[in-house]
Amino acid sequence: MRQTIAAHYGFRDSQVFASNGSDEILAFAFAAFFGADELLFPDITYSFYPVYAALWDLPFRAVPLRPDFTMDVSDYIGRNGGIIFPNPNAPTGVAVTLSALRKIAEAAEREKRVVVVDEAYIAFADGEDTGSAIPMIHEFPNLLVIRTLSKEASLAGLRAGYALGQDELIEGLCRIRDSFNSYTLDRLALAGAIAAIKDSAYYEGMNRRVIATRRRVVTDLEALGFMVLPSQANFIFATPPPECGKGGQEFYAALKERGILVRHFNKPRIADFMRISIGTDEDMDVFLETCGEILRRG
Repeated sequence: MRQTIAAHYGFRDSQVFASNGSDEILAFAFAAFFGADELLFPDITYSFYPVYAALWDLPFRAVPLRPDFTMDVSDYIGRNGGIIFPNPNAPTGVAVTLSALRKIAEAAEREKRVVVVDEAYIAFADGEDTGSAIPMIHEFPNLLVIRTLSKEASLAGLRAGYALGQDELIEGLCRIRDSFNSYTLDRLALAGAIAAIKDSAYYEGMNRRVIATRRRVVTDLEALGFMVLPSQANFIFATPPPECGKGGQEFYAALKERGILVRHFNKPRIADFMRISIGTDEDMDVFLETCGEILRRG
C-alpha cells in the first residue's frame, strides 16, 4: 500500500505511513510529536482531539474560532507545542485556505513545531484557495498530512488510512506504532485500499457528484430560510430559520420523528446547528421536502 500511495503522489516510500484508518494515525501522532508545551487546536473541531490529548496527558488549548467559524491564523502564530486541525473542519465543514495554512506552517517551522493537517474531507473541497496541503510537504519538514479512505473512497468499514510527510515525521510514527502493533492492516484492507487508490479517477467522479448535490441542497435550504455555513465537506452545517420557532435540537427531533437522521451537538455556540450528510439526490429531495413540511406546520 505504501508503494501505491507513494507512486500516486510522487513521494518516496519513506514519506508514506499506512495504517488502520486515520484515527489510529492521529493517536500515534499525538504520542509522537506533542509534549510538554501547549498543543493548539480549534475549540469547535473533531471530538477525538481532546480525547487523544487526555490519553497521552498532553497540555492543550482549544482556540476559539471566529464568529463565522473560520480559524484566525494569528491565534496559531508564536510559541506552542504543536498544531492540529481538520481541513475542512468537522463538524462545521469550513475549510482553511491554502494561503492561511502556509502561514501557519511557516510560523511553526520557525518554532520547530509540528503541524498536523487532518484531511478526512478534503476530497470534497472545491472552493477558491482550498485543496490538499500535500504539495506543501516538500517545503515544510514539520508538516504531516493525514488522509482516510473512509470518506473519499466510501470505505469506512475497511479502516484504511495513510499519512504523508518527510522522512523524519514518518519515522516518528513508525516508532510509536511498533511499540504497540507492527501489523495494523489486514490483507483484505490492503487489497481494497490499493484498488481504490489505483482507481482514484472513479472516486473523484463520485465525489464531484457529492459536491454538486451539496451545492443544490445549500441553495434550497437557504431558500427555505436556513443559515448554512460554507461547507467544503460531504456534509453541511445549518441552522433553521429563527421565525420557525425551532432551534437545532427541536428541528433535529422533528426530522427524527419523520425517519430522517441528522446530527445535533448540544454544545455552546453550535447548539442551534445540525450536521447534515449529503446522500443521493433522491435522499436529499426527501430531506428538503420534509424540512419544508416542518416549516409549514410550525
